[in-house]
Amino acid sequence: MSGAVKSNVFGSSGSVAAAAGGLKWEAVVTASTVTVESNRGYFVNTTSNACTVTLPASPSVGDQVILLDYARTWDTNAVTIDSNGNDFQNQDDDYIVDYDTEGQGINIVFSGSTNGWIPNSDIANALTPVAPTIQRGIFAFGLTSAAVGVSNLVNTSGVIAADVSAVDTNGRSLAGSNYGGDKAIFAFGRTGTPALNVSRLVNNSGVIGNDVTGVGTIRYGCQAVSYGSSGQAVFAYGNADPNFYSMSNKVSSSGVVASDTTGVGTARQELGATEFGDGLGIFAYGVTAEGNVSLSNKVNTSGVIASDVTGVGTARQGLDGVSYGGDKGIFAYAGSSATDFGTVTNRVSNTGVIASDGQTAGTTRYANMAAPFGGDQGIFAYGNGSGGRISLSNKVSNAGIVASDVSGVGTARMQGAGAGYGYS
Repeated sequence: MSGAVKSNVFGSSGSVAAAAGGLKWEAVVTASTVTVESNRGYFVNTTSNACTVTLPASPSVGDQVILLDYARTWDTNAVTIDSNGNDFQNQDDDYIVDYDTEGQGINIVFSGSTNGWIPNSDIANALTPVAPTIQRGIFAFGLTSAAVGVSNLVNTSGVIAADVSAVDTNGRSLAGSNYGGDKAIFAFGRTGTPALNVSRLVNNSGVIGNDVTGVGTIRYGCQAVSYGSSGQAVFAYGNADPNFYSMSNKVSSSGVVASDTTGVGTARQELGATEFGDGLGIFAYGVTAEGNVSLSNKVNTSGVIASDVTGVGTARQGLDGVSYGGDKGIFAYAGSSATDFGTVTNRVSNTGVIASDGQTAGTTRYANMAAPFGGDQGIFAYGNGSGGRISLSNKVSNAGIVASDVSGVGTARMQGAGAGYGYS
């Protein structure tokens, strides 16, 4: 055998028409070989292996066969056409005919004995599905004069709703993250002493569920971020007096918190976290037993936390982070101590590079919360200011610009947590 007939592409988009008399579609093909019939359509799944497709031995003029890349894997495991004694595009059956383009669809028609089978269309569907984006946010729990259990939903325009009383344990100094695509989870924290190891799931309508206990080492002051493409998250770091921790706990796409994983960078608390890129996350800043730090730790698409990277802006504690623009993030606020309030921001690129101190935004505060909304925007809210607990908020545009203060957004408090939820 010699030669190759490939990439018989008539266009990058289009439709495959059925034969005039109608066309029957068969079950998905997963085998390494299949003999097809005229005027039939076949979904060919080459996820596990390549596939040789044998065409009918005695076709009639106008007979049609359609083959579609069922799982967009023909670029990994190709489809080879065996024309079964007939010509293919005026080449005899000794020629190799491979189709090896992701998302390809083939519509071939028999023209007669002279030229044999001819592709009527050979298209590569480049319209890869785009995952839905988080549209709503939720702020929950926190500290007034004591730990509270209130929550506030954020709509698709970034408007924060009135207080809703949460169920079960009040909490503060906890963390929250998106999980399962369109849901959220809050976990760890404390009401007083000692710390907690409870988690609370939030459904895709923003309703917080009951406590789930026994989710790893009790601690407060940790952070959380989502990762991967299947709706996982990871909680990391924290403190349970007098111990600072560098452990983490992964969260499955169904909201189950796993046991501790140790050794994930410098032990610290009151840090920030945000998503960036495609399924990646980053933890940054915080306070150790020796003082504030300006280091960061990236999270890959498998939830593995990388070693420390130093030199990422002003060392500080009590901040938070949020994603914006679809693939970037921003850290904002906090200070050098619980009585030193800041407005500094640091943007995170889509490759996880933290920029130097940038825009100073809104009222100075400490121990604020953050949540995404509207698909590509974020919002910071609450915290502790120089005059006490605050209830203002600041939106983050899809270009990473932090807006001026908006006041009157529910109970003034600090040390709560935010997360995104909902596709609608």
